[in-house]
Amino acid sequence: MENTHSTAAAQEPQFSTKPIWRTFWILLGITLVELTLATIHLKTGFPSKYVLNGVYLILTLAKAFYIIAEFMHLGHELKNLIMSLAFPAMLFIWFLIAFLWDGNSFKVLRNRYDSHHLSQSQTPVAKPAEGSEPANKPGAAE
Repeated sequence: MENTHSTAAAQEPQFSTKPIWRTFWILLGITLVELTLATIHLKTGFPSKYVLNGVYLILTLAKAFYIIAEFMHLGHELKNLIMSLAFPAMLFIWFLIAFLWDGNSFKVLRNRYDSHHLSQSQTPVAKPAEGSEPANKPGAAE
């Protein structure tokens, strides 16, 4: 009998760890930049809180891109597949932001126009004098 195995089937697929290590070093670099900025801000207060939050947002999005591209294997997919996953995710993020914003505005309006809340927040609490008994003593006749 002849040997019918091909030489291509006998070869093992080659696996390269180079992209994983490149992604690791990129993520480590971004994280070190974030930690350095936080340390500088805590020691000197130099970058304002809002500028620092904006930089953190940009760096976090960059880290998310590299994680999704390499570890979820979306970096080498078709653009239509990537958009079919990214668009609903962006809608979900918008959904969360919109409902948190609306809930906060409802809370602020409720606290501003609710007469019970307004009267409770403006009424001072009287402290009983030392040695006096409470007005509503348990078991007392009413």
